[in-house]
Amino acid sequence: MTTADRRPRLPRTPRTRVARLAVALAGLLAAGFGVLATPAAAATPTPPFQEMRYAAVVVDAETGEVLFSRRGDSLRYPASITKVMTLYLTFEALSTGRLSLEDRVVISPKAAAQSPTKLGLPAGASLSVSEAMQALAIKSANDVAVALAEKLGEGSERRFAAMMTLRARELGMVNTHFVNASGLPDSRQVTTARDLAILSRAVLRDFPQHYALFSQQSFTFQGRQMNNHNGLLWRMPGADGLKTGFTSASGYNLATSAVRGNRRLIAVVLGGPSNARRNAKAENLLLTGFELAARRDRGERVQFAQASFESEPAPVVQLAQARATDPMDGVVAPDRVVLTSAPPPRNLSQFEIVDPASTGLRQAGRPEAGRWSVQVGAFRSQDLARKQAALVRKLAPAHFTAAGRAERAGESWRTRFTGYSESSARAACKALKARGQPCMVLPPSA
Repeated sequence: MTTADRRPRLPRTPRTRVARLAVALAGLLAAGFGVLATPAAAATPTPPFQEMRYAAVVVDAETGEVLFSRRGDSLRYPASITKVMTLYLTFEALSTGRLSLEDRVVISPKAAAQSPTKLGLPAGASLSVSEAMQALAIKSANDVAVALAEKLGEGSERRFAAMMTLRARELGMVNTHFVNASGLPDSRQVTTARDLAILSRAVLRDFPQHYALFSQQSFTFQGRQMNNHNGLLWRMPGADGLKTGFTSASGYNLATSAVRGNRRLIAVVLGGPSNARRNAKAENLLLTGFELAARRDRGERVQFAQASFESEPAPVVQLAQARATDPMDGVVAPDRVVLTSAPPPRNLSQFEIVDPASTGLRQAGRPEAGRWSVQVGAFRSQDLARKQAALVRKLAPAHFTAAGRAERAGESWRTRFTGYSESSARAACKALKARGQPCMVLPPSA
């Protein structure tokens, strides 16, 4: 967990990345669906911070279907959930042979100077990669996060953070930007509940051999036993990861996953007012998600009931303007989430990679007919990328007639189809997203 006594400073100029993200996303509605709020709730005035702090999503880990979303695409501070991406890149380095579990990670003066939570090792001390991974996943050690980032980033945490952001884009986390490896407060480091669910799903999909790391309840280092901060590991049967986070600006965050029978769900809760309320909300969302899935399996037409329609995403700069003690009670949706009989909602969505042109995250040139492309995923192996191409052609044969190609991009493989006009590329992505698959339109210059 990150320290609560350091507050992120507001950006001084609208040219910063945070301001650009806030402006670009201000017109989008968060993904999800709901029912009308009661008149009393709709009429109750609430301060902007209280109204906008809470965000959550529940996702089917296998299919990527979003079962519940409340402000799922609104910008938030990730806090120590950032370390899941730090670990994801570590897992990649292990899989390609750049690292071994026995390699040593040296604590630099910068790493040793990080704020708690940390192991407290002095500059010059070292630990193994295996120990470093446990320190991040269980202890949430900020000093070790920086040291590991420096090892993978050729001596520079800043370079490693750029690698984190690039990998996030390739995974489809288009509203996420990293500037450090720990999650310590920085107003430029932002994400969304949906993006953190995408990351959690990527860890499960790409590195199942390392996922058990997030299930460890404790970690012993140099005679000290440190417990995992994820309280659901003790209180909820089937819960087995991933990561908590907290700063005074972010509130209490949690990305977690649980299994019932042969179904796994992922829940992300951001902006909780306390550990207990956050954990209770996440557990309730997961339990309701499992019940919803079971009832659908029996042929019932049900969906989540929400307290209100989604609010428009809030510019992240609003979050830092409130006191850390602002309560969430009486403002967010009640902890009790119920099921409501309903026809299948038309706006029930799968994971979708937001079109960069609509978010302002990438500048596109003028289209050239026949030279547009679509990207339908990024994977850790060429074989997985090729399998995705075959799946896409099967799901939407009218839009994907040519054979897709697997392109190497650093340590990952991207699945792309080419030869589209702008309009046909957008139509192909629309058709594919309707079938629950990610898709991103790419201009000729991409």
